[in-house]
Amino acid sequence: MTATPGNPPTIVLVGHGMVGQRFLEALAERGLTGTHRVVVLCEEPRPAYDRVQLTSYFSGKTPEDLSMTDMAFIAEHGIELRVGDPAETIDREARKVTARSGLVVDYDVLVLATGSYPFVPPVPGKYAEGCFVYRTIEDLLAIEEYAKNATTGAVVGGGLLGLEAAGALKGLGLTSHIVEFAPRLMPVQVDEGGGAALLRTIEEMGLSVHTGVGTQEIVTGADGAVTGMKLSDGSELATDLVVFSAGVRPRDQLARDCGLAVGERGGISVDEQCRTVTDPHVFAIGECALASDGRVYGLVAPGYEQAETAAATIADDEASFTGADLSTKLKLLGVDVASFGDAHGTTEDCLDVVYSDSRAGLYKKLVVGRDGTLLGGILVGDAEAYGTLRAFTGSVPPVSPESLVLPAGAGAPAQLGPAALPDDAVICSCHNVTKGTIRGAVTEHSCTTVPEVKKCTRAGTGCGSCVKVLGQLVTAELEASGVEVDKGLCGCFAQTREELYEIVGALRITSYRELLDRHGREGARGGEGCEVCKPAVGSIIASLAPAIGASGYVLDGEQAALQDTNDHFLANLQRNGSYSVVPRIPGGEIAPEKLIVIGEIARDFGLYTKITGGQRIDMFGARVEQLPLIWARLVDAGFESGHAYGKSLRTVKSCVGQTWCRYGVQDSVRMAIDLELRYRGLRSPHKLKSAVSGCARECAEAQSKDFGVIATSNGWNLYVGGNGGATPRHADLLAQDLSDAELVRLIDRFLMFYIRTADKLERTATWLERIPGGLDHVRDVVVHDSLGICDELESLMRAHVSHYRDEWAETINDPEKLARFVSFVNAPDTPDPVVGFVPERDQMKPDLPLLDIGRRPASADDLLEGSTRR
Repeated sequence: MTATPGNPPTIVLVGHGMVGQRFLEALAERGLTGTHRVVVLCEEPRPAYDRVQLTSYFSGKTPEDLSMTDMAFIAEHGIELRVGDPAETIDREARKVTARSGLVVDYDVLVLATGSYPFVPPVPGKYAEGCFVYRTIEDLLAIEEYAKNATTGAVVGGGLLGLEAAGALKGLGLTSHIVEFAPRLMPVQVDEGGGAALLRTIEEMGLSVHTGVGTQEIVTGADGAVTGMKLSDGSELATDLVVFSAGVRPRDQLARDCGLAVGERGGISVDEQCRTVTDPHVFAIGECALASDGRVYGLVAPGYEQAETAAATIADDEASFTGADLSTKLKLLGVDVASFGDAHGTTEDCLDVVYSDSRAGLYKKLVVGRDGTLLGGILVGDAEAYGTLRAFTGSVPPVSPESLVLPAGAGAPAQLGPAALPDDAVICSCHNVTKGTIRGAVTEHSCTTVPEVKKCTRAGTGCGSCVKVLGQLVTAELEASGVEVDKGLCGCFAQTREELYEIVGALRITSYRELLDRHGREGARGGEGCEVCKPAVGSIIASLAPAIGASGYVLDGEQAALQDTNDHFLANLQRNGSYSVVPRIPGGEIAPEKLIVIGEIARDFGLYTKITGGQRIDMFGARVEQLPLIWARLVDAGFESGHAYGKSLRTVKSCVGQTWCRYGVQDSVRMAIDLELRYRGLRSPHKLKSAVSGCARECAEAQSKDFGVIATSNGWNLYVGGNGGATPRHADLLAQDLSDAELVRLIDRFLMFYIRTADKLERTATWLERIPGGLDHVRDVVVHDSLGICDELESLMRAHVSHYRDEWAETINDPEKLARFVSFVNAPDTPDPVVGFVPERDQMKPDLPLLDIGRRPASADDLLEGSTRR
């Protein structure tokens, strides 16, 4: 490497995306930023951001939230970062790069990290008004603005980004379509079975999917704007917005123009050191590079590895990139999708082990060799085991493949802990960190926490899918080394939540302050506590309130200061600062008069109304000062709080049962109402959901609930530990053919035992799998009273039932409590000017400009001068 005498050698980086930023960090780690001038030419108007999480903009994240660039890092290392000023020409002979601004930079080393560009199929009308791509923040801004005047959107492409784009359009309020030329969604990642499970789940979300057809033409109106699409099967699709997400192509034009070799299908040809095969002074990394194995890698993990390889080579260290693991785990439209290894079973003589539940949207396939070697797999709907399974790829797992795909509750699934993994198993594919390296961080570098191990090894700092396994490894290694692992609730308490529950109950402690001062860690006593333990202890005191003599009203005295945001105002905070109101509708049964009341309230207060999955009616858009007024009218009409905001019972769904349905064998509505009224307001470690089905046809989906009831000709079957959320789990059968009294008694015991022994924010599904002995132990305790505590559990539940009070009614009758329901404490009559709405489909929606979340208009500063925001 040469440099002008007196001047340090110069490294020019063209492109500043995720891979480019990792390259800068790798330079700094090797000390090269101290010995070289580093210049970055970035085309976009902002530094590197997390493009993998691009769609989270539509969930309220700002550019600052997604930024991957610490400007203090840039300044500390003297990096010259020029945003909005891309490289336009390269003179390789003179070793000069010219930027759009006219800046000319001499270089000793040039690194191209120009990424990729969206592929737009060559169809007529593709440049019409209303057609977009989905690649950058600016693309999202343009889509959001155009969607304000659109009703229907279509996405061309059903791959990873296409599904995210469709979800974004749906979130913007558009009727959304997905058009995919292949016969299934995500054809690269999943097979036919996985595609079918994904299709069912996505269609249930209200999206229309068209597979096996291509786009032939974009139809436009007289004004040149999109009005529809013509498809290859002869059908037409009416739409006024189109997003092309049909894949990407390497952005290699700059390399072509300066004579660098590129692949036949694109990509800058590089060797194993990521140096271009044409010019040893030029490197290419990320999606613009055609690696030495003949592939262009479109995932961030291989890009990071290429960045590290290039930096190492520039520092004269030995490094090479010869290929990468293409395993991926994503959450698309709320659905877990993962693939790893030889997911499609291309290895000769391989075998498939498949578990499929189309109703639950679950599909799991493992590909194994004749000798039992795990070769790869596909997981749709439940990717909980992804980290462990991927680490076993290439080896023979210590248990049978069948046990690895069976879900909890459908047999006896194997629990493979960290000890079963070999040391050379890759735990973090983003940064290629093995189990052995993680163990070394604990044993050789004295790391004792996951954050410390992350900092030491970079494991878990990429996509994050390995963090759970990482935590298990750290704990296992510490315990194996004889180190006492701190399992305390937080930095304030050395006890677990279960232990704190026992202390509060046994000593009848009724305040957080007393518990902290008497039983907190030495350094925490007399302090203010933290945001982890305050709501957890608040929940414990509320659960035990009748038994220990405390007030069960969460806004009483000290309890009010312990609550999370939602509980603090007895309503759910929404993304624009407004709140939603959900009255209780037990069992989903409601009289016409009460429906009219809800309609009148929604009309009078201008609220958006939506029927929820829990058979209730949600009213969105209430300002904080309007909440007591709305509650007063609801309470007058006989409604009460539905506790949609609390870690407590939400709903007990039901079908119509034998009263109306010709298949019903029991009165499911009556039972659902009885259960909901019994357990309403019960505070627990996490939310509780239930359902009652009137026959085995299971229309109320009871087996996906924390406790579910299914009618039989002889009574009721009770299922527990189900979950239909981010990690679906079938509930387990606890007891069958129960009478009404037996059913209620077992549910009482089950719920109180869960509240007593669960960890903070632990759903019943997770608790049932974590608790020693699992379902068998819970059955022994709850059904057979093996611990002799059932009388106590039943007594606690009776106390809860007898002391229940509606929180809304309590609040509207207490002037002191009403004083908290204002936007500004010293301007109580002033509404929050940021909370605004715009019309949509005969209702309204938040007026929330994508990049102005939380940013107040200039006029608000004058309006609120001297005010204090609550």
